[in-house]
Order: sequence, then C-alpha cells, then structure tokens
Amino acid sequence: MGERRPVVIDQTTCHVAGARNAASVSLAELFRSDVFDDRAMRTRLPASVYESLCETMNRGSALDPRLADIVANAMKEWAVERGATHFSHWFQPMTGHTAEKHDAFLSFSGDQPVVEFSGKALVKGEPDASSFPSGGIRSTFEARGYTAWDPTSPAFIRRGTRSSTLCIPTAFCSWTGEALDTKTPLLRSSEALSREAVRLLHVLGRTEVRQVFTTLGSEQEYFLIDRRYFVARPDLVACGRTLMGARPAKGQELEDHYFGTISDRVLAYMEDCEEQLWRLGVPVKTRHNEVAPGQFELAPIFERTSVAVDHNMLTMDVLRKTALQHGLVCLLHEKPFAGVNGSGKHNNWSMATDAGENLLEPGTDPGQNARFVVVLTAVLRAVDIHADLLRAAIATPGNDHRLGANEAPPAIISAYLGGELDEVCRGLIAGSVQGERKGTQAMRLGVTSLPPLPRDSTDRNRTSSFAFTGNKFEFRAVGSSQSCAGPNIALNTIAAESFRHMANRIEELARKSGLEAAVQQVVQEELKQHYRVVFNGNGYGAEWQVEAEKRGLPNMRNTVDALEHSACAANVELFESMGVFTRRELESRATIAIEHYEKHIAIEAQACLDIAATMVVPSALQMQQRVASSVSAARTADSTLDLAPQEALLKSISNHVSGLLRANAALEQVTGKVDSVGHGEHGIGRAAFIRDQVVPAMARVRELCDALEACMDDELWPLPKYREMLFVH
Repeated sequence: MGERRPVVIDQTTCHVAGARNAASVSLAELFRSDVFDDRAMRTRLPASVYESLCETMNRGSALDPRLADIVANAMKEWAVERGATHFSHWFQPMTGHTAEKHDAFLSFSGDQPVVEFSGKALVKGEPDASSFPSGGIRSTFEARGYTAWDPTSPAFIRRGTRSSTLCIPTAFCSWTGEALDTKTPLLRSSEALSREAVRLLHVLGRTEVRQVFTTLGSEQEYFLIDRRYFVARPDLVACGRTLMGARPAKGQELEDHYFGTISDRVLAYMEDCEEQLWRLGVPVKTRHNEVAPGQFELAPIFERTSVAVDHNMLTMDVLRKTALQHGLVCLLHEKPFAGVNGSGKHNNWSMATDAGENLLEPGTDPGQNARFVVVLTAVLRAVDIHADLLRAAIATPGNDHRLGANEAPPAIISAYLGGELDEVCRGLIAGSVQGERKGTQAMRLGVTSLPPLPRDSTDRNRTSSFAFTGNKFEFRAVGSSQSCAGPNIALNTIAAESFRHMANRIEELARKSGLEAAVQQVVQEELKQHYRVVFNGNGYGAEWQVEAEKRGLPNMRNTVDALEHSACAANVELFESMGVFTRRELESRATIAIEHYEKHIAIEAQACLDIAATMVVPSALQMQQRVASSVSAARTADSTLDLAPQEALLKSISNHVSGLLRANAALEQVTGKVDSVGHGEHGIGRAAFIRDQVVPAMARVRELCDALEACMDDELWPLPKYREMLFVH
C-alpha cells in the first residue's frame, strides 16, 4: 500500500449531525424531543385514550383495538410536524441487529394525495419472514410473518439526510405464531418474572404489590479507528476484527489511556452521538476512555428492561453511523485487536415493584432485610442451577476471544457478594450471627438481630461474571456486539422459576410453622445448597479453575461447549413452564446460534486465506527478493564482508514464507472438509470440528503472518499496523 503516514483529518470537513446550540436549547428540552413520549401523548390524546395507553405501557394490559386509529392519527400528526415522511415497524429479528421497512405516509383519495396513517398500519405489519434466521421455523416458500406494535416501548423518529422516519417498536412472529425475534420472548420473560415475583412478595405479606419489573443499565464499550485504515484491512471489513497483526511496541502497558483526556476529534464524535441519543430518549450519562488504546465507553441510566434493550440497539446503531460522519469507524467486536483488552457490555440487572422499591436494595430495617435476603437467595439459587443457560446466553465466536482473559470474567459462572454480605449469608446458613456486644446470637429474619446492610459495604470485583454491586447484579460477561435481549431473557426466566420455587416452599412450610420460621428454614436450606456458586476471590487466577471443578461448577470454555446444552430437556421444560419459549422456539434458537458460529468462522477462515495468499505472501516475496539481491550485490562487491546477519534474515523470511504457504494450504484443506462433517447439516458435531480444526489452523496462519510483519520493510507490508490503528485518532 506504499508508504504510510499519520492520518491528518481536517476537522472542518467532518459532518456533525444536528450540532446543538447550547445557549438556545437546554438538555431538558432536547431529551426525548424525537420520542412520542408521555408529554406528547398527554397533549395530543383524549384523556380516556391517554389513560388506557398508559395502563398498557406501564402494566402490560391489552390496548382496546378501537383506540388504535386515534393513537395512530395523533402519532402521525406529531411525526409529520417534525419532518417525518415515512413510518416503519422497527423490530429485532434473530440476526443480532434491528430491521425496518419504510412506508410513506402517502395515500390517495381519488386522485388526490393525502397524508394518512391508520390504526391497522400502526398495530400490524407484514414483512417477509423467510429471509430472516428462523432455525427451521420458516422455509423459503413460507414467507408470511407479522410485526405487532409493542406499546410498552415508545415510538421515535430517526432523522436522515433529507427526510425523517417514524419508527414503531414491534414484535415479530411467524404466520404460525412462533416468535421470530428477541423482543417477544423478552416481554414473555418479563411477564413471567413479574407474575412469580408478585406471588412471592404476597406470600411474604406484601400484598399491595401488583407488578414487578426488571431494570437494566447496559454499559457499552467500543473501539474507534480511522476509516482509511479500516478500508485497507479486509479482515476488519469482513469480520470486524483483525485476523493478523503483530503487537506494537506500546499497547496498554502504561495504563495511560484509561480515563485519560479525550481527544478533540473523539470528543466531537461523542458529543454528536449523545445529542442524537438524547433526542431518542436514551439516557446516556457517562463517557470516557477505556483501558485499551482506541477504546471508549458509554453508559446510560437504568430503565425498564424492554425499553433499555431497544435503547441499546439504537445506541449501537448511532455509534456505528455517526463514526462514519467523523471519518472514523466504530468497532463493536468483542476482540478487534489481539494483545489489548476487548470490549464487553456490562449488563446491570435489578428488579423493582410498581411502588418503586428495588428488590435488590439491602435496606436498613428488618422488614426490608427479610425481603432482600429471600430475593437474594432466590437469585443465587437460579444462577447455580441454571449456570449453563447464562453461559449459553453470552456464547458467541467474538466473546470466545475475550472470556477468561485479564479483561473479562472466566467462562465459569459465579456470583460475587463481597465480604460483609458474604458474612451475613454464612451466618444465615449457620443459623447464627456474631453481634457487636452480645456475642453469638440466633440469626432470625424479621427481627433486629439481622444487621443493617449498607449498599456499598464492599469493594467491586471485576473478575466475577455475576457481581452484586450494591443494589443490582452486574452480568459482566455479556459481549459488546450482542443484543442484551438474550442474556436478560435468561436472567428473567431463571429468576422467575426460582421465585416460584421459593414461594411454593415458604407457603407450604408456613401452614405448619408460621411465616417467619418458614422463611428462616427455606433461606437457610437454599443458601446452604447453592452457596457453592458464590466466589469472592480472583476469577483470573488458575486456582479458581481448580476450585470451581471441586465445587462442581460447569466450565464451558467456548461457544460450542455452551451451545451443546442450550436446548436440553431441562431447559425446554424450564422455558415452557414459564411460558417464554416453546420447544420449537428454543430449539430453533439453538440451531441459529450454531449456524452463526459456523458461518462466522467460515467468513474468518476465507478472509484469512485471501489476505495471506494475495497480500502477505506477495509482499514477503518482494522482501525476500530485495534481501537476496542486496546480499548478492554485497558479496560481489566485497567477498570479505561478513554477510551472516543478512543471510540469517533472508533465511528467516524464506522459512516464514514457506511455513505460511504450508499453513495456508492446511487451512484451505481443513475448511474444505467442513461440508462433509455431519453430512453437511448444521449441528454441534460440525461446530466442534470447526472449533478443533479450523480455528487452530487460522491461528497458525496468523502466527506466521505476524512473524513476517516483524521482519519486513514497513513500506512493503500491505496492511495498516496496530501502532497506526490504535493510536492515530
């Protein structure tokens, strides 16, 4: 690619979409200005319609179909006033991305054009269902699918260069009724958790609670590189990560990027993203440099989970699109660069009642303590019993490169509580607690012998996959490119099952021994049985792998191991009993996950072959010829010269080239065998072959390419290097 020089961007040419005049528009006015939110509904809808819609949005009750035309007309008028010319049902198929089809508000009355949007168009759409992943639920000739308005998530406007579009969040299902998206099972899991949590609270005497909903705050990590480097890297274009690249002299060793001063160019990009997200009602609050060079983070305030998932999908979209306007590319892959930290999406999960009480808030009085300890016990039980589901929920080819390194928790699912809460739980298991002055007391729930539990009574543990952080659990293992829907479907469902189990046990025992004794016994027994999942130490240490095996905790080290258990009989029974997935829906998702793994690695393998054969080898042969000519010329000029170092370099390059040609041939050979495994059908056996044969063959090609990069003339190397991509912004 010739001599490379640092990229210099003329900041005046960078497009900043909708730059805000801070003096004329306040943040309060800007926030949700492109959302059909409560303010817009209250202003534009009749009072009875507004109240009915609020009941649907807040409690999930059914909306009267007769009101749909009124809502649609108000929504259309609001959107048209803001420049919208089209509307779209915005949904989340099982691609990991969002989907949309735009229709104009244009209609005709006779031969006269009119702007129209009906209740029917609001409530239901009919996109093609055959071309989205379905895991066998839909075939190519079975194309009918439906999008259905999700009133629990507000409509919003996406602004384009010349027009704007009203986007209506929807669920997506097949003609036969199965869910073809991530939104539908997320809503089902939320309903299941609410149903079982409300029942448990009623058993505990909290009969005023009518609804429990989960909350989510999803931190988003990402990398930025200059677009000119991106387009010169076929691996980044095709795969989202570098398939080769020697480590630079400086990486993150000095730890000087984390929370460092944000460069002007990156800050302009962040400000642009924030303005767009605030308009869309996404409550982004925090921005900063992350650990690795070129890595950054954005974090929002907590919201109801279904809305938070929508907002995270919008966030990823805005991050990607806005980067291009600044001459940058946003990389959301979990490990775009080897040798530096990868990116995650810390999934901060909690639960709240319709009265606004956080069920994972420890509290300072005995009544709150009792409720908190029961809920905590149920969650720990769920994590222990269903660790395989949580692991499968974050199993992706990209996350395989990140989990277990000193940047992310290990593949072992464990929970962190911290010292003080751990001491309280151990006291509950033992049936006693050490008092400040009175010595050992009986540990009883509902009386003052259980000490107050302050929120921040412990340090944080970055090495735990599921860490308690004061009033929530942080599921740290979620990958940066993932939709949050899958992990939260799993969390909601396993928590719902555990709440049902706890309620059944407490209710049964309370008939015999009273509520307090029943709660005491159930908490003690369940904690004792499932406390093996709690680990407060260093999850990065090798000793934890040994200890976890002794405890009987599963260690599914890669995606294939995790997916092998995702649709087992026990998990089918769990999801069916909670009303979240049918057997067919769950099995289809397992099939899609396996297909995704196979196709993802196939793309990487082909890109690896192409780059090595068409870029690295030709450049290396040029270098080899250049060194050989130099050695020959020097020997001719003076036969007494010591040319051993040059000859050693020539030999090294020649050996690396020969080795790379053999490694590339081996990779090509093994990828050619994939189709014959399992008779060409997708399945665990075929995925395991790819993991065991193709992935190591790719690693060998990379090893030799990186060795060549380290000894070749910089001008001849055909790819932008790490030292450029990571540090030039």
